[in-house]
Amino acid sequence: MSVHTLRRGGSLASQTAELAFAVPQVVAHRVARMAMAGMSPSKRDQAEFKLMSDEKFAAFQESWMAMAGQVIQLQQQFALQMMQAFFTPTAWRAPSYRSMERQWSRASMSVLGKGLEPISRRAVANARRLGSS
Repeated sequence: MSVHTLRRGGSLASQTAELAFAVPQVVAHRVARMAMAGMSPSKRDQAEFKLMSDEKFAAFQESWMAMAGQVIQLQQQFALQMMQAFFTPTAWRAPSYRSMERQWSRASMSVLGKGLEPISRRAVANARRLGSS
């Protein structure tokens, strides 16, 4: 794994923390707005509600695409490692279970981090935007 991938763990923790603060703010604002709008929401409310559903769909789609791209990249890295071991068997040393476990753990966290990026980015942006309105 690259050094960049190793740093993603910290980024994943910060994204999770940002989400923990941003999501309740956004949900509270939007639920209050829906309650105040009642049965006849204004054009502005309707636009906000449509934006809310469109953003969720787009974030979900971006998240899955980012995770798929990361999985493909990791598969290529693992395949390269296997090919290097196959073509240079005398130089190859079997990895320990602990090192394999760390490698798979880092890979899993990098996929999770890639998937969380679009969601975190949108939630934090919405918290800022809705907090200032």
